Amino acid sequence: MPVRTAHPGVYIEELPSSVRTIGAVTTSVTAFVGHTRRGPLNQPVRITSFADFERRFGGLTARSAVGHAVHQFFGNGGSAAVIVRVAASGSGEEAEVTLESTEDGSARPVLRVTAREAGVWGSGLRVFVDHDTRRPDETFNLRITDANGEARESYTGLSMHPGHGRYVETVVNEGSELVRVRVTGEGRPDPSGTVSKPFGAELPDPAVELTVKIGKTERSFTLYDPAVDGPAPVTVTELALLLERKLRALPDAPGKRAFARAEATAFGDRIQVVAGSADPRDTVRFLGECANDLGLEGSVNPPVFPLTGGADGDPPGPRDLIGSEDLKTGLHALRDADDVNLLSLPELAAYESTEDMVTVISAAVALCEERRIFLLVDAPASWTSVDRARAGLAAFDPVRSDYAALYFPQVRLTDPLTGRLRAFPPSGAVAGVTARTDGERGVWKAAAGTEARLAGVRSLTVRITDRESGLLNPLGVNCLRTFPVLGPLVWGARTLEGADGLDSDWKYVPVRRLALHIEESLHRGLQWVVFEPNSEQLWQQIRLDASSFLHTLFRQGAFKGRTPREAYYVKCDADTTTEQDIAQGVVNVVVGFAPVRPAEFVVVKIQQIAGQFEI
Repeated sequence: MPVRTAHPGVYIEELPSSVRTIGAVTTSVTAFVGHTRRGPLNQPVRITSFADFERRFGGLTARSAVGHAVHQFFGNGGSAAVIVRVAASGSGEEAEVTLESTEDGSARPVLRVTAREAGVWGSGLRVFVDHDTRRPDETFNLRITDANGEARESYTGLSMHPGHGRYVETVVNEGSELVRVRVTGEGRPDPSGTVSKPFGAELPDPAVELTVKIGKTERSFTLYDPAVDGPAPVTVTELALLLERKLRALPDAPGKRAFARAEATAFGDRIQVVAGSADPRDTVRFLGECANDLGLEGSVNPPVFPLTGGADGDPPGPRDLIGSEDLKTGLHALRDADDVNLLSLPELAAYESTEDMVTVISAAVALCEERRIFLLVDAPASWTSVDRARAGLAAFDPVRSDYAALYFPQVRLTDPLTGRLRAFPPSGAVAGVTARTDGERGVWKAAAGTEARLAGVRSLTVRITDRESGLLNPLGVNCLRTFPVLGPLVWGARTLEGADGLDSDWKYVPVRRLALHIEESLHRGLQWVVFEPNSEQLWQQIRLDASSFLHTLFRQGAFKGRTPREAYYVKCDADTTTEQDIAQGVVNVVVGFAPVRPAEFVVVKIQQIAGQFEI
């Protein structure tokens, strides 16, 4: 705001900088699309480690190559990935359990708890309910545990009334990553375990012999012994603590801890007793007249309510993997993901039909061209020799694109699930090497050569010689090779359009990826231009911003040329934007750059010197 002068003197005014910095976008965030054990269907989820993948998507499974590809990605230097879980249409079931209420004497369903995602994993969830709240006659607590009884999520003070501030559907459905709930009737769900009858103003005599049965194990004990237990309990809480201590002192069945971890909790004028077990069969039952006199012969429920019926979805077919653009399913779920630079579809390598594989690749390439993503294609598992690769390569002619690169052969690693060597599609490891190279050298450096080591790879399914590499490289196939001392390496940097016969400007992977990096950075960095006055002042600002960004890349070694003039140019003036363009609201910016291309062939000429020479 201009300074308003009121008195003679010196005024200070801060002026905003006219330079708007164009930041470099990410280059190596890799999307993996395919089958996983769990996770939200057709939703892109960003992860930053394999531990994240295990927590959100269930880890490795023998039914899918996606988990192994993600594992290899992070093992080779990857730092961020986007996972899209896809399953066959109509397959997969969410585990669920319906909680009942017997508050009015008759059992009726009141709350359905369903795993948030389809899969067998949901059948390992357990629900624990208690009424130990500030209002034990109105509200309840809900705890979600795993199959071992370890707490995963806990929600307190819940209500079944929609107008309540802690309405169960609102609180759980908005906060839980494990389950969703739906109210199906009136009344609160019954608490877990055994709940006593209400105690009066005075507690009954606790010096009695009690018999308790947990599961199939029955034990008897003295609840209160003045010589051992000190003063007698005078409150419900003291009685619950005494009962819990006595239960935990009883011997367990072999291999179980149902008694050792038993819990007795007081809420209001009642006691809730549960076995220290996540086994629904371990119900707590107090037997005999003494138990009835103490009010412990109440309702009997399992210690936890297990979710059941979860089923994994079948691996997706070609149509499922492609998905729907309108519904944003399958590959098209990536339309909701930002900062995706590489795409891996490791399940394609196992397809028996090359036609199905090419169909999916065609859809993936179209998406990549629209979203500025680069596709890493795995060679089919059926290519078990160089001859088979050469014979099968013709099937990929319809999808030869400079937005994709093909890698052959598959890699052999130790399968963490079995401990044995097994072949895997290489795209996950290649993506990790690419991410590592981007971080160490830059996107303009080919992720190939002696620095492109494949960590964790024991061997390759096909050992390729120099001669065989010379047959595949001119066809646009990037070979993985094993060298003495160095081990398995990525030994190719061509796009699928990089065959010698196609003579493409986008022959090399780093050139295409550098162009994508520049395009995406300028696309985001020039958003401020929209709706600005289309004048020479704007054009000058665009030239300044874009040139500043490109000059940074030039100083890092992204372009060839000794001077900036030789390396890049930015043109935005009256020659690029005519009066007609201005009338139509268009400003044209022309950017050119001279990329550095990889030294694919190194020729060393050696000559013998004949005769003497002087120094």
